[in-house]
Amino acid sequence: MSQSNIQTLLNQLSQVLLGKPEQIKLAVACILAKGHLLIEDLPGMGKTSLSQGIASSLGMSYQRIQFTSDMLPADILGVSIYSKEQQQFIFHKGPVFNRMLLADEINRASPKTQSALLEAMAEQQITIDGITHPLSSPFFVIATQNPVDQAGTFPLPESQLDRFMMRISIGYPSAEAELAMLKSHTQASKPASLSQCLTPQELMLLQQQVAQVSASDAVLNYLIALVDFSRQHNTANGLSPRASIALLQAAKAWAFIHQRQYVVPEDIQAVFASVAEHRIRSSSQFQGQALSDTILASVNPIR
Repeated sequence: MSQSNIQTLLNQLSQVLLGKPEQIKLAVACILAKGHLLIEDLPGMGKTSLSQGIASSLGMSYQRIQFTSDMLPADILGVSIYSKEQQQFIFHKGPVFNRMLLADEINRASPKTQSALLEAMAEQQITIDGITHPLSSPFFVIATQNPVDQAGTFPLPESQLDRFMMRISIGYPSAEAELAMLKSHTQASKPASLSQCLTPQELMLLQQQVAQVSASDAVLNYLIALVDFSRQHNTANGLSPRASIALLQAAKAWAFIHQRQYVVPEDIQAVFASVAEHRIRSSSQFQGQALSDTILASVNPIR
């Protein structure tokens, strides 16, 4: 597989989400690193359109679930129903058995329902009635959430936030991008009309190539220094070992997108905020992006 396929994918997604090349690149890096993606932003910013565009471009089976306060875990995982004809319980698979699952407004569901995704995201399987069911491969969860200060939201617990490799925000479009959208009389290209750039099998090959991207001891020591700083300075919850692994995987994917077979400190810096800021909590004046910027500014790369 050549990296030209990745560039084709990036170009096609830019037709869906106008004027947001960095956010698109981070989302693609998350997929290449075998991670799950959390998109947090106000309604109407293009969160759902981006996820639908990714699914169409990758030819992945896809289902969107609108999370609500009355949703149950069975609505996601599936349920066993007794069959009179067969005189036994038959398991009916839920939406989680698609290759790509969009958990739309995940923080509007109760914590019990939110937690139904934990095993699927961590182990690519679910357990129902004591029976383990493997999920499709590749398997990718995109969750969207509204800002936690909006009405009717349940903040995701730290254990579930840690399962998402990256969290990104799309933000308002630039004046030029919004003008182009208005002139086209539509919200850019319809995601369902996009052509397939990669098959799931080709995506898995690319993921294997990303895993083979090398990282020198100097780069690894820089990554460790960043993680250690988050644990030692002004944070109630520093970055976990899972976060360290996610940071390295994301940096490898970022390097691969930029046609390099090795990681440089700039790759770690490029993905650091999206990997770290939803995992760290500050006991000082810094929060979120401010804290991740402080960590990057305080630790110098080891050359």
